[in-house]
Amino acid sequence: MRRIFSLVILALAAGAQQPSTDLVKFQVSTNLVVVNVTVRDKAGNPILGLKKEDFQVFEDDKPQTISIFELQNLNMEKLPAISADKPPEETEQGPKPEVEKPKKAKIDVEKTPAEGELKYKDRRLLVLFFDLSSMKPAEEIRAQQAALKFITQQMTASDLVCLMTFKGSLTVDVDFTDDRDALIEAIKALPIGEMAEFAEAAPTGPDIDLGEEEEGKTLFTADDTEFNIFNTDRKLSALESAVKYLGTLPEKKALIYLSAGVGKTGVENQAQLRATVNWAIRSNVAFYPVDARGLVAMPPAGDATQAAMKGTAIYSGRQHRQHMARMTDTQETLYSLAADTGGKALLDNNDLSLGIVQAQRDINTYYILGYYSSNAAEDGKFRRIRVRLASHPQAKLEYRSGYFANKVWKDFTAADKERQLEEAMQLENPKTEVPMALEINWFRTTGRTYFVPVALKVPGAVIGVARKGKEQVAELDFAGKVTDARGKTVGSVRDTIRVKLNEANASEWMKKPVQYDSGFSLAPGRYKLRFVVRENQTGRIGTFDTKFEIPDLNTVWSSVRMSTVVWGSQYEPLSAAVASATNDKKLLAMHPLVQDNKKLLPSITRVFRKNQNLYVYFEVYDPRMEEDQRPSVAATVSLFRNAQKAFESAPVRVTQLAPGRNRTAPFQLQIPLKDLDAGQYVCQLNVIDEIGRKFTFPRAPLVLLP
Repeated sequence: MRRIFSLVILALAAGAQQPSTDLVKFQVSTNLVVVNVTVRDKAGNPILGLKKEDFQVFEDDKPQTISIFELQNLNMEKLPAISADKPPEETEQGPKPEVEKPKKAKIDVEKTPAEGELKYKDRRLLVLFFDLSSMKPAEEIRAQQAALKFITQQMTASDLVCLMTFKGSLTVDVDFTDDRDALIEAIKALPIGEMAEFAEAAPTGPDIDLGEEEEGKTLFTADDTEFNIFNTDRKLSALESAVKYLGTLPEKKALIYLSAGVGKTGVENQAQLRATVNWAIRSNVAFYPVDARGLVAMPPAGDATQAAMKGTAIYSGRQHRQHMARMTDTQETLYSLAADTGGKALLDNNDLSLGIVQAQRDINTYYILGYYSSNAAEDGKFRRIRVRLASHPQAKLEYRSGYFANKVWKDFTAADKERQLEEAMQLENPKTEVPMALEINWFRTTGRTYFVPVALKVPGAVIGVARKGKEQVAELDFAGKVTDARGKTVGSVRDTIRVKLNEANASEWMKKPVQYDSGFSLAPGRYKLRFVVRENQTGRIGTFDTKFEIPDLNTVWSSVRMSTVVWGSQYEPLSAAVASATNDKKLLAMHPLVQDNKKLLPSITRVFRKNQNLYVYFEVYDPRMEEDQRPSVAATVSLFRNAQKAFESAPVRVTQLAPGRNRTAPFQLQIPLKDLDAGQYVCQLNVIDEIGRKFTFPRAPLVLLP
């Protein structure tokens, strides 16, 4: 591995830290662990009448003292059916008295009732979570009708239902209640169609024929400081906030996640998925995802909502395979959420209420056991839980197998901080306190060696600053590791970046992101990348895990051999970088994105503004050449909007190879964006080897802001 580059700060901006107060604060913390245990006999019936003395709880094989013991005795007796169309005040018994409606509230993950407080005795807690950012109007209506069917016909006397919605921010529309009229009113008031434009869609228009090498590509990632905040990480982060909120209740909870799938966003952060699952397990929440699309029939040429297909994909079956691959990708995360938390996913079924009923049936009579852990270490490690029942050795016990301990930022020494980073690189419980987006590219340097630049973007708003005298200082730690298919570490990077701010640029810190760059030299193969970022003012940590593959271009014969495509919006002088790992001129000279002491910054989130230019950089390898050893490779860029071509650039033709670059033809295109309308585009690169008679058409989504 060879580390090439380290850091570029895109903008300097953040407000000064608030002055501290002189108040003295005393704080005492304890670690209450709640375990919900379902006890069944051989016939599967719940065993009642057990006492605290009948149970034994062990954490990492050490006995624990049970401090809280409660029985939740639930039944499945259905309430009388009512009509969702009847006004709430009209009932068979006459006018219903006015009651105060539950208030809509923002999620507050800091809500902490008294430890061990059992707020809902003998009640089944169900959460209906509507992800309106992922569903189209037809799917929203289907999910709405399923929820109304459950409330009016399938709700039992033990059920309490909470209604949550996610449409950019997470809100609690109705807190846990058995008031069916209030629930019906809230469900019918859902803003159908309001978020339809943000629903996941295919990255290409229906009339564009994807090439074979383009199968499986999906939407882009964009953080909340830019245009599109409705991506995979944001959805999972919303679910994480929800389970943290629910974690204040010791009872068993089921979260029914109504969505149209969770689409992949290119380079996936698997750490956010694990963090969401780990918090759900710790909070005694099981996910029950319900795919609001139901059972979908996919005609090879598309349904009536799509325009006629052009090209040959419909005849070769490629178009149908692409639709199936996208559908499977959107359901994969739903299945993982259910399987890892003890729930069940309802996929490919038109009766969506079955998913809600399944969650209802799975929460049966159970015991709540609470103990204060004898292990006070806040090391973030996994604690294994074991429960025994001496009085009924043949009974079947169901409970969570363990939890991850908390990890806090206190008065860490330099050695403690370094050890914390090393542990964050190894632990299975990732941190997601610092959001980030990441992009991986690769360029061939020799026949079997590829340079792999990695760009990582962090919002400036999450980076704290500390005042030191007249200056303000921000400090970030970066650590990255690449492992191969056998788990062997083949590349690593470790940097500490300190940025000094003055009064002028400190006020701008929070408005724009920081972009960090690094690079590795790797051979073709499949790899895993983990990056950890720590903000050293508050100790917040973010983890990014993803998989990537570097192809062996020597085995590519049917199309043009080329690198990944870098889509950027600006060139940054190397002298403008706030900090860098190295200024070695030889190393910088081999970086393909560095030219004339300027570096092309990849647009990780694919968000551009009309006053910017779109820069496109890629390399073509081993082009066919004439007898005079001159290639002829042409490239153009086309922008599609709503399945219509909105722009096409003039062709750029390369007839000479780069000296000393091993049969490499580099391309650099520049497209002004000022004359295009704001909106979402599909950007297509058209590359043709005119002598070799080969071509390829890689694509990427793009968002243009005013």
